[in-house]
Amino acid sequence: MAQHFSLAACDVVGFDLDHTLCRYNLPESAPLIYNSFAQFLVKEKGYDKELLTLTAEDWDFCCKGLALDLEDGTFIKFAADGTVLRASHGTRMMTPEALAEAYGKKDWRHCVTDKHCASNIDVPCCSGKCYFYDNYFDLPGALLCARVVDTLTKNRGQKTFDFWKDVVAGIQHNFKMSAFKENCGFFFPEIKRNLGKYVHRCPESVRKWLRQLKDAGKVTVLITSSHSDYCKLLGTYILGKDFADLFDIVITNALKPGFFSHFPSQRPFYTLENDEEQEELPSLEKPGWYSQGNAAHLYELLKKMTSKPEPKVVYFGDSMHSDIFPAHHYSNWETVLILEELRGQEMEKAEEAEPLEKRGKYEVPQVKPLNSSSNKWGSYFIDSVSRPGNAKDSLVYTWSSRRISSYSTIAIPSIEAIAELPLDYKFTRFSTNNSKTAGYYPLVHYTLGSPDTDSKIILTEK
Repeated sequence: MAQHFSLAACDVVGFDLDHTLCRYNLPESAPLIYNSFAQFLVKEKGYDKELLTLTAEDWDFCCKGLALDLEDGTFIKFAADGTVLRASHGTRMMTPEALAEAYGKKDWRHCVTDKHCASNIDVPCCSGKCYFYDNYFDLPGALLCARVVDTLTKNRGQKTFDFWKDVVAGIQHNFKMSAFKENCGFFFPEIKRNLGKYVHRCPESVRKWLRQLKDAGKVTVLITSSHSDYCKLLGTYILGKDFADLFDIVITNALKPGFFSHFPSQRPFYTLENDEEQEELPSLEKPGWYSQGNAAHLYELLKKMTSKPEPKVVYFGDSMHSDIFPAHHYSNWETVLILEELRGQEMEKAEEAEPLEKRGKYEVPQVKPLNSSSNKWGSYFIDSVSRPGNAKDSLVYTWSSRRISSYSTIAIPSIEAIAELPLDYKFTRFSTNNSKTAGYYPLVHYTLGSPDTDSKIILTEK
């Protein structure tokens, strides 16, 4: 495989919407998502009202890349080889001694195989089933589940748990297809009232870049699991009223990762009328706006549109489970991971240095930025493993870091970070010399400070 990747060499450029093209204002949107689920559990399922009370410090629990054991309420952070690096029961972190006693003699490699990228739940792990948290929309749910475990343990003395079905019911209540139109649940009504509070508009550089792709003859595709009406709301706000003109094909309610992994007979495309699904399509014959569908039928259309037997596709997304792994594994597409952890402290400080009047109204964080390192869980990329006796701690890659380098062509902090680069800019691939860091843009170097400090990443402009 070539050492470098460039957009100029691609025929088709595809995008996810949420947290990829559409950047949420995390300090505001995360509490909204949390409260949407918490209110449902309290009001509809009878859970303790303690769930409705949060402090800024509670958000330090949030960290991508954790696995929740749904049976015993334990959150686990894995190393690339399956070693358990850190764990908590609910929000209560386990001591090194408890960690060694619980996990030190077990082989957890079966918990960090490729199938956990393909199926985010109902896979064997730990004592029962587990769920892996890998994107920012998930993280408020992770904190909620941890606090559910806390309250059930404290108030009822429970040791095994069966709350996941209620969490799933909360998802269905707040995000079902009709929720937006019917203005039901807790999430959509608030989003519609105060969209500017929760969502950032795309900068002009990104809008110009999207037009540049079209002008260069690229086929542009938007593939989102959001429903059509919500997609229109976000797209119009972040890109303007003509946002649909920036894409040749728009696919909503894509139900990823099944969009990539399922056979066409399992996931046909549907036409839309007034944002509601209508006719089932046996194949995809022309560009347009569709619902559901599958990557196989889409690719057949892309062959016609590009007049090439094997058009080269690149797909931008923020979720390893829903976007990056399935697009890479099932469709053999190039993949660009949007990874806000790469924004780094240096970049955050640069924004904070601006006078308040020059910054957006909602850019002052009210809670810990979710893309910063967690005091409880450490770095998303690396961590240290405690060795017995007087042996020094060793620095290891996390399972999340391994997945990034295995399934992403490159990883970037945002589309804005590359929008002013020429389309023929040559990015170094992760696959170059089997490097774990080559594909990060800007380039990163891992460091481990003193034993009392967290591991860090340092950004180095290319």
